[in-house]
Amino acid sequence: MSSCGASEPFALQVLGSEMEPEFHNGHIIVIDPGGTIKDGCYVVAITGPNKDEYIFRQLFIEGENYILRASEPGHAEILLNNVHEDVVGVISQRSSKRRSEHKRYDL
Repeated sequence: MSSCGASEPFALQVLGSEMEPEFHNGHIIVIDPGGTIKDGCYVVAITGPNKDEYIFRQLFIEGENYILRASEPGHAEILLNNVHEDVVGVISQRSSKRRSEHKRYDL
């Protein structure tokens, strides 16, 4: 990544429609690595057999299972093995070209 500290918030651009209607292609999301992980929050997680794929999804806690789901139908759910290692950070803000589309998620 960059020379930012491990606990420093960082921004990414949403690519694709998997998280619509809440997040559209081109939105900017701010990720807080120290954010509180809770049921229903939006997260960036590291997945894949080699732990080298980053994915943006909504996190659901069902019993002892932590599941990542896309908002758009047709995408597979992802079961996290270790939420504290797999979650890179929690989405704290969304912004766009239109000020009316700015939203905070950490309140």
